[in-house]
Amino acid sequence: MAISELLLPEFDEEMRKTRIALERVPSDKKDFAPHPKSMPLGKLAPHVAQLASFGLSILTTPQFDFATGDYKPLPFESATQLVKVFDEGSAKARAALAAVPDSAWTENWKLLANGKQIFAGQRFLAYRQMYLNHLVHHRAQLGVYLRLNEKPVPATYGPSADETLGF
Repeated sequence: MAISELLLPEFDEEMRKTRIALERVPSDKKDFAPHPKSMPLGKLAPHVAQLASFGLSILTTPQFDFATGDYKPLPFESATQLVKVFDEGSAKARAALAAVPDSAWTENWKLLANGKQIFAGQRFLAYRQMYLNHLVHHRAQLGVYLRLNEKPVPATYGPSADETLGF
């Protein structure tokens, strides 16, 4: 079985959980932040939505530099907008993931900002750390923001206080 085939079920599950969280983002709380050092919801939620497509760069290019890439922060409008951007990005990343040959997982990949190296390592590590774990990390932050705004927190790795299994 190809490595990509092993990763696709995890990808699908993480994207499903993230989509549910984005559906619950309140449109009227874009300035909310739980702490002065925290990102406001109007920046965090679009970041999560855009992260879905970041996997495409990792899976199809040898590097990404924020200075020369086409990344522009998404302005926050609504949960509907976030889900649309997320769905488009995750579909592209999923297609790229399904097409990665096993030999490509050990190729080097770099993340740069104005030529300064942020990450360098094998594509597999970039996919896991810089993409999937990064997405899960920010989704967890988003869950805290939802809780503090009285929105139901979706279940992720078992039930949440809002979505129990009845035990």
